[in-house]
Amino acid sequence: MKQAASPKFWRLASIVAMFAVAFALGACNAKRLTKANVNEVLEGMAKKQVESILGPPTTVDSKDFVVLKKTTYFYDQGKESVTVVFKDDKVVSKVSTLSD
Repeated sequence: MKQAASPKFWRLASIVAMFAVAFALGACNAKRLTKANVNEVLEGMAKKQVESILGPPTTVDSKDFVVLKKTTYFYDQGKESVTVVFKDDKVVSKVSTLSD
């Protein structure tokens, strides 16, 4: 007769699974941050459109002024980075240090 796995086993298995998922998601983001993908980001795009191309940003800076809302998405990949600036939730500029 087989014994059921202990609670410690399941706790360890769930921790290992969480690390595997986090690693896989991190690898996906790294692959999405390419010069070709950055070139797909165009002026006037909404945040959701940018995130569908580049993935979620590494960090976000938001400033809500009386007349407009400015949000900056920062994407970091090692020594390279991409910055996308939104005004009123639409892309107004992007800067990339990604190499080919």
